[in-house]
Amino acid sequence: MEASVVRNWKRQLLREPVSEGDPVRPDDLREEDDGAARPDHDVPDLEGLVAERDRVRAEVERLRREKREAEIELSILKGALELVGKERGADPDNLTNREKTILVKAVSAGHGIPAGRLLARVGLARSTYYHQLNAMNRPDRDEGLLALVRDVFENSLRRYGYRRVWLELRNAGIVVSAKRVMRLMTRHGLVPLLKRARRYSSYKGELTKAPDNLVNRVFHAEEPNRLWVTDLTEFSIPAGKVYLSPVVDCYDGMPVAWTIGTSPNAELANRMLRDACSTLGDGEHPVIHSDRGCHYRWPGWISICRENGLTRSMSAKGCSPDNAAAEGFFGHLKQEFFHGRSFTGVTIEGFVERGCGHFLGDNHAAIPWL
Repeated sequence: MEASVVRNWKRQLLREPVSEGDPVRPDDLREEDDGAARPDHDVPDLEGLVAERDRVRAEVERLRREKREAEIELSILKGALELVGKERGADPDNLTNREKTILVKAVSAGHGIPAGRLLARVGLARSTYYHQLNAMNRPDRDEGLLALVRDVFENSLRRYGYRRVWLELRNAGIVVSAKRVMRLMTRHGLVPLLKRARRYSSYKGELTKAPDNLVNRVFHAEEPNRLWVTDLTEFSIPAGKVYLSPVVDCYDGMPVAWTIGTSPNAELANRMLRDACSTLGDGEHPVIHSDRGCHYRWPGWISICRENGLTRSMSAKGCSPDNAAAEGFFGHLKQEFFHGRSFTGVTIEGFVERGCGHFLGDNHAAIPWL
């Protein structure tokens, strides 16, 4: 009897009809109230369910991996931006090997993954990574120099660039290269704040035919008194306006001569040129390059040039890069001496005698700007 019941259950599961002669229990076959045959029961597909479960699990795991990879990429990008955020003009896609090593260490610790898995992402060789780790564990040879550089920079009210800082260190007896000072200041964000002001223009139109541009933006000379550049700039203070007219030697970037006055007239430029020419030795006949200002096209200026054998050269019309050496000299001068200072209560005479003139007359102030 028990064997017959088991066979009937098996046939029901396999949807097979009961053969004649097999004992049938009354509950084995049920009929609906309307006399219809018993409906088939759905049999679960266990293998299909298991396969679907595995597929869902695999999809969830894939999404988790993608989410983790995206988080790692985001951490790398944020870390790169933080490393270069204090540097003007820095590129997050162009990190140094040291910065890449710092980035890998930070992301590895933050996500709990081996550093080796991140090296390819940031473009760093394994040997370079461990070399940088060992270098960072050694004492920083720039630590003492950085403190001195920072002191000079802060004492200048954050005005000095790396060349002026380097010169101050050299005058104090500290022997160090200018490029090393530049790298230190750039790495630690010691960058002077520049303030742009409207530049005085002496251009009054094409009064006479301008000479050719013989310099073509190559502001370099192999010997002193080979190439001079000149221009005129304005200082505006509460007491009035002051004008500076220097001539700068492109050999070392030093001002050869300068004049200061309250009027940007021809005499200011001519007197400066005569003072500069008085320093020339026998056989020295430099090229004098300027913009197209009216001061450098009037008969007085042209006459002085002829008397001293100077060759005139002029920039193109309205093209300040053609006279970049003179523009750069003014930019550094105003950054270190003029911008950010209060001249309230200072008279014109005081500014000329004890201000700008004293600054230019100081030997260690006249540093190469080129």
